[in-house]
Amino acid sequence: MAEAKKIPPRGPMRGGGYKMSDVKGVLPRMLKLLFQNYGLAMGIILGCLVISAVAGIVGPIFLQQITDKVITPALQDKLPTWELELTKLIMIMISIYAVCLVATTVQTQILARVGQRFLNKIRKDLFNKMQALPIRYFDSHQHGEIMSYYTNDVDTIRQFVTQSLIQFISTFLSLTFVICTMIHYSIWLTLVVLLGATLMIFITKKVGGKSSKYFIQNQKATAEVEGYIEEMMHGQKVVKVFCYEDEAKEKFDQINTKLCNAATNANHYGNTLMPIMHNIGNIFFVILAIVGCVLILNNVPNLGVMIFNDDNKFRVVGFNTLRVGMVVAFLNMSRQFSQTVGQVSQQVSMVAMALAGAKRVFNFLDEEEETDEGYVGLVYATEDENGKIHESAKRTGLWAWKHPHQDGTVTYTKLKGDIVLDQVDFGYVPEKIVLHDVSIYAKPGQKIAFVGATGAGKTTITNLINRFYDIQDGKIRYDGININKIKKGDLRRSLGIVLQDTNLFTGTVMENIRYGRLDATDEEVYQAAKIANAYDFITRLPEGFNTMLTGDGTNLSQGQRQLLSIARAAIANAPVMILDEATSSIDTRTEALVQKGTDELMKGRTVFVIAHRLSTVQNSDAIMVLDHGRIIERGTHESLIEEKGTYYQLYTGAFELE
Repeated sequence: MAEAKKIPPRGPMRGGGYKMSDVKGVLPRMLKLLFQNYGLAMGIILGCLVISAVAGIVGPIFLQQITDKVITPALQDKLPTWELELTKLIMIMISIYAVCLVATTVQTQILARVGQRFLNKIRKDLFNKMQALPIRYFDSHQHGEIMSYYTNDVDTIRQFVTQSLIQFISTFLSLTFVICTMIHYSIWLTLVVLLGATLMIFITKKVGGKSSKYFIQNQKATAEVEGYIEEMMHGQKVVKVFCYEDEAKEKFDQINTKLCNAATNANHYGNTLMPIMHNIGNIFFVILAIVGCVLILNNVPNLGVMIFNDDNKFRVVGFNTLRVGMVVAFLNMSRQFSQTVGQVSQQVSMVAMALAGAKRVFNFLDEEEETDEGYVGLVYATEDENGKIHESAKRTGLWAWKHPHQDGTVTYTKLKGDIVLDQVDFGYVPEKIVLHDVSIYAKPGQKIAFVGATGAGKTTITNLINRFYDIQDGKIRYDGININKIKKGDLRRSLGIVLQDTNLFTGTVMENIRYGRLDATDEEVYQAAKIANAYDFITRLPEGFNTMLTGDGTNLSQGQRQLLSIARAAIANAPVMILDEATSSIDTRTEALVQKGTDELMKGRTVFVIAHRLSTVQNSDAIMVLDHGRIIERGTHESLIEEKGTYYQLYTGAFELE
């Protein structure tokens, strides 16, 4: 069984309260990542947004032109051929809107592709990062929480890229053109609109700030719920065996209520923001109409920025005449202004969620990867008549350590499986050492067994041999080479492991066995199944070796799953085997079959065995009895029985391993 590990305290984005300051720097990083990878596409999208923003002010300008140049002169009989002028204006407007339609279509099509490809890249980066992380990370983080990075957090980034970001850019461009047009028409009326905008921004900051806080809390609570659900699904048998259903439901209710409260508060503030913005816009729409009428009726000089006045003379700032068409255009632009501000205010909460999700994703991507300073590699080799080792490009059945030296020379050491642990100290956290002064000498072909109570340090030792963790003190040598010098991938390739907890993957039985060596032939798969005594039961399955396994092989018995795990180790044909309580969940009859298979598998190999059933370790060359991280007894089965110490008491049943 795995040893207990201390979980390190969680950072600010994984526990406690969330603040907007926690996501500082996330937006620039996300935008940099987006534009670096899709710069050309984003440039086209920005160009299309500019065209759309320009087209957005065509409507108000068109109304102003029709009012002042067609309707008013026609009513005063000053424009007898008004149909021609109206037709010209309509054709101009149709042409502009046609261009806008094309730009919008291009923008949406490109944005859809960019958004999905960007998410594809993020998911790929997440998965690649996950493969590069050390085992320590997965031992100290909920698997459900890690899953939430791929689902919940990535989805918030999708909403930001495809909705919020474009909405903000579009809003900025639209407001820029609208304000410039407003100033061109009338600074007085523009001041009224800006007064309303100031009020909108103030309310957005207050209400939107509260909704953002709760939306970020909602993000964290969602991860907690997903993590708990994943745990309960994985441990459903344990839940039912110990009748933990009511307690599980009660705990889920607590976590789910926390999520519900955060989501309720977030949506409470988020959903009230749009109606507030809408009604403020309506109020200022009325105010603008009143102010415009007062200015026209009282012939108040209108201060506006004019490019060309009525005399077609250039003027920058001056007085012009406020006309009815200008007020009509202003009313439409103020409506457009308030709607745009209202729409962007709705995105504030979504942006907060996206930044929180992106922060969690970036935190994961910034996790320290498993380092590998090794330079000694594992290669296929041949041995000549003089005993000299040569590297081979093909599998030969013989492996060797390729050891490059600083002077440029390379030496080859035959892989024998000689493993030595010399005065090793180790702790999962520096302040708590769990292995003390452990020394083990495993000669090639020997079978070394570890026995002891749960938590004694048995599995920890095997985790150190394959460098899932690094030791605090002492040395571990493999064929005389310090394992710190060996590349981790090559080190682990030389070790075949059968764990107590069998992991099977979605795929056929043959694919699961071939997981031990991907280039294995079908015949080699059959042979590995025979070695593990799994061949008979596999051939009795509905489709034999082509039977599909799903849900971690739940359609097989525990013993059958374990036999497949042993077959997987057999096909790897590694010179060193680690059997971590491989027969603990197998019945006595199956154990006899497995024992026969593992005996065949262990021939000529160095083997480390962890077992609760002492009957499986009696034929070991050396048995190590561990207690609280120390080796308290060592020897063969016979010598330990003669000593009548802890092993003798375990064997006779005076002590229990638990």
